Amino acid sequence: MFKDYFSCAAVQYRQYRPRYPAELFEWLASLPRNHQRAWDCATGNGQAAVALSRHFKEVVATDASRSQVREAERLGNILYAVGLAETVPLPSASLDLVTVAQAAHWFDLSRFYEEATRTLKQSGVLALWTYGLCRISPQIDKQLNSIYSEILGPFWPAERRLVDEKYRTLPFPFREMEAPSFFMREYWTCEHFLMYMSTWSAVGEYSKATGNDPMPRIMKILSEVWQAPEASREIRWPISLRIGLTP
Repeated sequence: MFKDYFSCAAVQYRQYRPRYPAELFEWLASLPRNHQRAWDCATGNGQAAVALSRHFKEVVATDASRSQVREAERLGNILYAVGLAETVPLPSASLDLVTVAQAAHWFDLSRFYEEATRTLKQSGVLALWTYGLCRISPQIDKQLNSIYSEILGPFWPAERRLVDEKYRTLPFPFREMEAPSFFMREYWTCEHFLMYMSTWSAVGEYSKATGNDPMPRIMKILSEVWQAPEASREIRWPISLRIGLTP
């Protein structure tokens, strides 16, 4: 069993979520001694797995959601499988890198850490990262903060707090190292940004709890401050990283 907020929007998730920067994966690939195999846990639509495949001979990409895995991009050196984060059918000491992109807050962390420790080689690397609210412009950001906290606030799952805290309060029993600053950048229209917002877990929970879709209300608020809805604006998401080394 797993907390599934995203299977019902797997197609939209693939189409409208922002993309991680290539520089992030270049830096991650510089950390382990070898580049034989990486595990991208909770891969979703495979975005991180595809990027890792350019640096590792083989990437194992797993996700508990069959719908998400079905939408993932296929490449010859990526092995996709449906499975929970807390158990993976891989040999012990067989991985150079384990990555978790925007998903560790959903895990049974103690069990996942045990599995990551078991499967990583000596001096292997574990990388967790998350991103929260984006930044666009002072006027839009003000309304976005209000939507996030006031309209959708009661409907965010409890685990979202870990994202808001940038994973700094996440238990992390590894030898931790400092990471550079990375951010995602996209240029989207208001329509595209609203489609991205529609994939938020709180939007789905709002609809379930109230029987109403919050997106028309959100669309009205953002369309007014976007000024030219058809115009593309720069959108930036800071990425928060936790990097750990095995003994």
